[in-house]
Amino acid sequence: MTQLDSGKVPTTSPTVQSLTTRSRIKVLWASLIGTSLESYDFYVFSYLSVLFLGPLFFEPLGQFGGTLAALLTNALGFVARPLGAIVFGHLGDRIGRRWTLILTITIMGVATGLIGLLPTYAAAGWIGAVLLVTLRLIQGFSLGGEWGGGVLLATESSGSARHAFYAAFPQLGSPIGSIITALLYLLLPVGLGMDAFLEWGWRIPFLAAIPFLLISLWLRFTIDETPVFREVLATGKRERVPLAVVFRTKPVALLLAIGAALLGIGSYSLMNSYTLEYGAVQLGYSYNELLLAVTIGGLLQLVTIPLFGAWANRIGSARVVLIGAIGTLLVAFPMYFLLPSASFAVLVGMMIIGGTLPTMSWAALGGLMAELFGARIRYSAISFAYAIAAIVSGFLLPLTYAFGEAVSYAWWHPAIVLAVISAITAVSAFLARRRTEPIEAA
Repeated sequence: MTQLDSGKVPTTSPTVQSLTTRSRIKVLWASLIGTSLESYDFYVFSYLSVLFLGPLFFEPLGQFGGTLAALLTNALGFVARPLGAIVFGHLGDRIGRRWTLILTITIMGVATGLIGLLPTYAAAGWIGAVLLVTLRLIQGFSLGGEWGGGVLLATESSGSARHAFYAAFPQLGSPIGSIITALLYLLLPVGLGMDAFLEWGWRIPFLAAIPFLLISLWLRFTIDETPVFREVLATGKRERVPLAVVFRTKPVALLLAIGAALLGIGSYSLMNSYTLEYGAVQLGYSYNELLLAVTIGGLLQLVTIPLFGAWANRIGSARVVLIGAIGTLLVAFPMYFLLPSASFAVLVGMMIIGGTLPTMSWAALGGLMAELFGARIRYSAISFAYAIAAIVSGFLLPLTYAFGEAVSYAWWHPAIVLAVISAITAVSAFLARRRTEPIEAA
């Protein structure tokens, strides 16, 4: 294994034919649009679950029971991810990154669109809830194979020592999805009126996934397979069961990848979804103010994610993940201490600070995880690691909600959760620094 003193790893290989600049840009767009759609589809459900899914689909359970059922339904999407990671990771390492990503985005887009057609409890009783849970599981199944493929599409097509910078572009999909979702939930109740929004307008964000899907499919059909996977095919180095090879040869790297991903995924669930419900219901903030603060924080990420990706190119992806995790750990308690009495300006400042530090870990995550595994097993390995971290992150919402209820929503209860996942990511990133390898290694 080759590693520089800075912690970076070399990423050039004389046997890999680089793409043209135009082709690399097209690949970045295909990767970005795809992960944006996947994030949008997931956020549309997450945002709706904390505010509206309870009365729409779980009305007989009451306010607490309905909200908890909605949050658990949201979490089921994360439970399904490992199965999707196993299936699509295998396909990605066997038939290629491009065709696997076309399949995952199609499943996700169709499932999301169908949610917009479901009958509510008032219209069809529990039938709507059963179908809702089913479609959420399908969403999670699809997403299990999307993120890893999107990262590999970018990194394995970089053809240069800028793989960490390229790996940051798929990460832009999360704030883009969050921004679009937040804007829809801000504007639709105003344009339609809250009564109309609750009656039928909530369906619009789900149905909008269909045209977004068509755009993403067009982009992915126009790109080529990554040079790294073409080399794997040319040399006949594909593994029969890639995930089995991961468990046999890279168990420690797999555990470190899971830990390193925890903050990047979990902070979005905690701060963008749980904080909305906690701030609106328990602290009395205007829901629109909270959404606006989240949107401002998301807009800032459109700038900071590429910058942190470029920084990861200079000092190493693991170090950027580590710095972001330590920073988040330090601000977790002060941030939530100020939240109950914060003005709107302070609220925005908290979203910026509390969002920027985890964003470091998020921006450099793709580069770090790709560096931990060789090309023959990379899709399976990083998809599975990401999926397991996503399960933990998915259950942060209902667990934090139940924890808050148990301690009468004391100001420190979400800070403890954020601090714990920050510490786990920091330790994992620190230990992962000496286990990275060249991106083109097959």
